[in-house]
Amino acid sequence: MILYVRDMEASIAFYRDVIGLSFKFRQSTYAEFATEGTKFALFERSAVPDLIGRPVTEGGPTGEVAFVVDDVNAEAERLAAAGVRILTPPTDRPWGHRTLYVLDPDGHVVELAQEIPRESPRLANPS
Repeated sequence: MILYVRDMEASIAFYRDVIGLSFKFRQSTYAEFATEGTKFALFERSAVPDLIGRPVTEGGPTGEVAFVVDDVNAEAERLAAAGVRILTPPTDRPWGHRTLYVLDPDGHVVELAQEIPRESPRLANPS
């Protein structure tokens, strides 16, 4: 995933110094971080307010960047102390993550997720 940012220096500092990603390099208008893998998923827009506390509006965020961490509660405390805007505090999700949602300097939604036991799936019409 590549995010389009307004202020490269502020964004590099956020993802390197606040989120804690390893900075790889910068070349002119492009910067890259060293990550071990990526995650791609789909999420219904109508359910976004339950995750981040606000609806998706035209021109607003249409996705998120997600990072798996060891301790979401510790990350929430660290990020709050750093002045990062927290959208949703640590919350256990039925899909097997404890999540925290914050905003980066450009208003992109960033999810920090800790793996937890997944709830048993429920069938809509058990037969």
